[in-house]
Amino acid sequence: MHDYDNSERLASYADVLAGELPGAWTGSYHPPEDKDDLAELADRIWDLDLVAASLAEHPLQQAAVLSRPDGARLVVLERHDERDGFLVAAVAPRALPDEAYRAVPEPNGIALADDPFLSAEQVAGDLLARYDTALAQVRHNALGGIQPSQPDRVVLTWQQDGSVAAAPVDDTAGAVLVAHGFIQDPQTGIYRLDADDTRAQARALRAIGPQLDALGIGTALQHPAARTAPTAAMPPAPAATRTPATRAR
Repeated sequence: MHDYDNSERLASYADVLAGELPGAWTGSYHPPEDKDDLAELADRIWDLDLVAASLAEHPLQQAAVLSRPDGARLVVLERHDERDGFLVAAVAPRALPDEAYRAVPEPNGIALADDPFLSAEQVAGDLLARYDTALAQVRHNALGGIQPSQPDRVVLTWQQDGSVAAAPVDDTAGAVLVAHGFIQDPQTGIYRLDADDTRAQARALRAIGPQLDALGIGTALQHPAARTAPTAAMPPAPAATRTPATRAR
């Protein structure tokens, strides 16, 4: 039988915790009926310590998920060791390939007190700092040599096959790239413009600069050492092994 009192307690705790963490976090609750969502969530919990041990003995029956606009997610779970409080763990992003997680230490979860205000300080100063570091490393690994972009600048990187790749940080810049022929890889989030028609490629790159500039986003072109980009294609100058929770990530 589902314990509604515990469900309400977990959901309320997570909502308060989300509001107290630095940044814009929102909370959502997954009851036992959300079996598919819970199974997917359990597979992506990024932990090989406290939380993994708990899940090995007590499969995930309910959970609260805290989400940040950049895709970062934390999961809040019940404790099953007769102690007050909860467990919180990082969630590995869905869109990145397993290879990107190799050699990246797991940002293992922690136990939280029953007070969400104190717990927010603990999460921010411990788990969240380690999670952000691990996320940055994994995302860098997934880029595979592509220079990461910044919120106010999109970096376009020439590839050895003549294509151009970019990893914009938001959908606004991404929409401009797609409108000019870039195709996004759903696994890595990287946008690529092929070199099948070099004139069309050059036109697209010339058009992208002014459109991004109008949005307050600069552009820059990154050249591999062995390649020099055609002058006509130059845009205007600007103004982290993931595997399921039962194995090592």
